[in-house]
Amino acid sequence: MSDETSSAPSVEYLVGALTGPRRRSRQEAAHMLAAEAHEDAAALAPYVDDLIDALYRPEAQTRWEVFDALGEVALINADAVAEGFDGAEASLFDESSATVRLAAFRFLCRLGASSPERSDAAWGLLDEAIQCYHGNPEYRDMLLALLEFAKGDLSDKTRDAVVARMGFDAENGHSFMRACSTQIISAAKGE
Repeated sequence: MSDETSSAPSVEYLVGALTGPRRRSRQEAAHMLAAEAHEDAAALAPYVDDLIDALYRPEAQTRWEVFDALGEVALINADAVAEGFDGAEASLFDESSATVRLAAFRFLCRLGASSPERSDAAWGLLDEAIQCYHGNPEYRDMLLALLEFAKGDLSDKTRDAVVARMGFDAENGHSFMRACSTQIISAAKGE
């Protein structure tokens, strides 16, 4: 009787598949890497440069899965993923995929929350995205990512800017938008 259990592909193998010629293989590898990052983000740390390179693949799914993986690595070592900033900026305004835009936004929130300097660098892009996508279907999830950002290590300048930007919705928004905007302001103020 043969053992029909098979082991999962190694992280190294999956990272290599990100450069392969087949779109579907790249997507599957990126998906598995994102799942691995949620389990053990440190396992992906040696491959950060390869992951950042994958932010420029043509298919949306590869990019959003890689942003998810990089976002998990950012939680344990933001310095390692800082070079992903340019890829995130490019994807943040991707006209063809709301999921890619949201993934880039989440990544920038995590990266920006890691230090006052990074908060200043990320805020301009986050602020522009908030204005561009206000009311879009992904906006609710953007607010949740912004709440995480507001709880981070922000500069005073960025904290003030977050409070100012979210003030309108905190006063005039309805239901979730109003409540979440109020929470973001409180978090930015350290309350």
